[in-house]
Amino acid sequence: MTLTFTLDPAVGTALREGILELWTDVSNAGGAVGFVPPVTHDDVRPSLDKHLAGIADGSCRLLVGRDEDGAVAATAFLTHNTHRLQRHWLWAYTVMVHPRHQGKGYGRELMAATEAAARSVEGIDAVRLTCRGGLGLEHFYSSCGYKEVGRVPGAIRVAPGDDRDDIVMLLPLH
Repeated sequence: MTLTFTLDPAVGTALREGILELWTDVSNAGGAVGFVPPVTHDDVRPSLDKHLAGIADGSCRLLVGRDEDGAVAATAFLTHNTHRLQRHWLWAYTVMVHPRHQGKGYGRELMAATEAAARSVEGIDAVRLTCRGGLGLEHFYSSCGYKEVGRVPGAIRVAPGDDRDDIVMLLPLH
């Protein structure tokens, strides 16, 4: 089975709760999406609200992947740059696949759908994202066509004495 992706879906209560559940489950499984486990829905909700505010004001776009049952299985948020000299590329944030679906190729599907979504935006030449070091994520993104273009050693502190690199990845679209 493959995921069904939708760019810019209408965000109602069911989708909002589906994303909240996904983000909480990914975080609690050790996913590098802004939190360190354990987290609750209440911990994640303010970050989701911030992303959804960006959708409402037009600065952010949402890509959702649903599984065969229609459940939210993957997301990526594409954020426009506000700086006038950087409007030719997008940020990809909160790129995640539900733990129950990992190992099925859905991460590659999500990255291909993210690339297609970025290509659909006029004037966009690249997609940029960051990932947490120590998990091998940069190798996954490299296998999807991204290139490592920067690394800040120890920029992410997941626990006292456990600092990870912040790795910047870029996918040129030309």
